[in-house]
Amino acid sequence: MNGTLTVAPPDRFMAGSAKALAGLLFVSVLTVWIVDRWSVSLFEAGVFALAGLWSVRMMICPYAIRVSPALVPLAGVLSIGLLQLLIGQTVSRWETWNALLKWSVYGMAFCLGLQIGPSSAVRAPFRRAIFYFGFGLSVISILQFFTSPGKIFWLFESGYHNDVLGPFVNHDHYAAFIELLLPIALFEALAEPRRTLLGAAAAASMLASVFAGASRAGSVLVIAETAAVLLLASRRGLPGARKAFLSLVTFALLFTAIAGVTHLWQRFQEPDPYRERRGMLISAVAMTSARPWTGFGLGNFENAYPGYAVFDSGALVDHAHNDWAEWAAEGGLPFVGCLLCIAACAVRPAVQSIWGVGVLSVFLHSCVDYPMQKPALALWAFVLLGVVMGRDGRHDG
Repeated sequence: MNGTLTVAPPDRFMAGSAKALAGLLFVSVLTVWIVDRWSVSLFEAGVFALAGLWSVRMMICPYAIRVSPALVPLAGVLSIGLLQLLIGQTVSRWETWNALLKWSVYGMAFCLGLQIGPSSAVRAPFRRAIFYFGFGLSVISILQFFTSPGKIFWLFESGYHNDVLGPFVNHDHYAAFIELLLPIALFEALAEPRRTLLGAAAAASMLASVFAGASRAGSVLVIAETAAVLLLASRRGLPGARKAFLSLVTFALLFTAIAGVTHLWQRFQEPDPYRERRGMLISAVAMTSARPWTGFGLGNFENAYPGYAVFDSGALVDHAHNDWAEWAAEGGLPFVGCLLCIAACAVRPAVQSIWGVGVLSVFLHSCVDYPMQKPALALWAFVLLGVVMGRDGRHDG
């Protein structure tokens, strides 16, 4: 249970806050390809500003707020980083301070999502805005992928020749983004008869874009998500389940035929696709074994990795390609324990909502890649997690 207090009724401030938060999410994704620090600082400052406005409103007009058990392990995450700085257990204090800043932003984003969650009058438009944004971006991504390889929105050179989808220069990160949004599109198709065809078309477009990008883990997870959402919807008895299923199959076959799966199939035929990532995982495990309780300092995987590398590909290794292993190397086992608690807290509300199972998919994707090391993706995950956990538990989406 979410340790719920009586929540203030929805008002224009809460609705406006939801719009502002959605805008921050959109900006974070549209600028995700920019390597300059300002792209991250922009939405970090926005989250701080929005949290500040909530604090001011609380002082002017006090009211009870939504709380959640997940706030405890989130506080633990921040405490571990502060402890590393206090006792000097970090390779670079600068990197750990930067990591603490990011985790503070994720925590505030989660809290803001919690306040949106209880009111269906605020939550539904917020979810719908995300749905439309994801649908539009998936269509743009497919068109851009085939007509302007390597360019962002047909205008900006990305420095990459392959795997560029919309603003994402990494097909796995794009897949993780779609994993968050696909269940929302499916839910719109299943629960809203007026939007069945639109929701099915959006879901099919999202599926096809992931297949075209040829992310193996992403493709497996979006298929699993689709099956899970359809199963939960049938058990729930949602009104549009049968029509949505037929529409989804039709659109999915059409869009997938257009986008193609040849490249994806070829990637599944590779003899040892996990070869380099296996070496990174072995190194991350060795790093955790060296400092199991303190880690090397949040944000310091890249700095500590060379001393534990088991191979040299000639390329810079800045992430472990496994978020859980990287978290363990940086923060030790207590840090991973806190994040496991957060993921565990998410299971029940995500399943109850149906549309929130995408958050669980991203945590699973993190076992073979590093989507949560991208600040924009982590921001989306924690906002949606907050909204899902802020719901009152009724089967109203």
